[in-house]
Amino acid sequence: MATKIRLARGGSKKRPHYAIVAADSRMPRDGRFLEKLGTYNPLLPKDSEDRIRMNVERIQHWLDQGAQPTDRVARFLESAGLREKAARNNPQKAEPGKKAKERAAERAAKAEAAGAE
Repeated sequence: MATKIRLARGGSKKRPHYAIVAADSRMPRDGRFLEKLGTYNPLLPKDSEDRIRMNVERIQHWLDQGAQPTDRVARFLESAGLREKAARNNPQKAEPGKKAKERAAERAAKAEAAGAE
C-alpha cells in the first residue's frame, strides 16, 4: 500500500482548516485516512503556535514505515526539523510572460531608435 502524509481539507467555504493525515494514496483528498497526525490552520498568523500542530512521534513512525509526505507537508516537516531541507529550483517562476517580454522588446527598440537620432 502506497501511503502518503497529506492534508485533508475541512472547514466552510473561504474558511479552510486542514488535518494532517496518513492516508492510502488511492483514497480521495478528503476521504478515508489511516490516522490523523495533526492540524494546519492557514488563517492564523504565521508566528502563531496553533497554526501547525503535529504529533511528531506518529509522523516519524509513518515516515519509518515508508510514507511519503506531499510537498506542503514536507515543508512543515523541514521547519520542524524532521527532514533535511530539499533544494527547490524553479527558474521559470520569476521569468516574465510572453506578452511582458514582447512589451520589453518594443520598449528596447523604441529606446534604441530614439538614441540613434
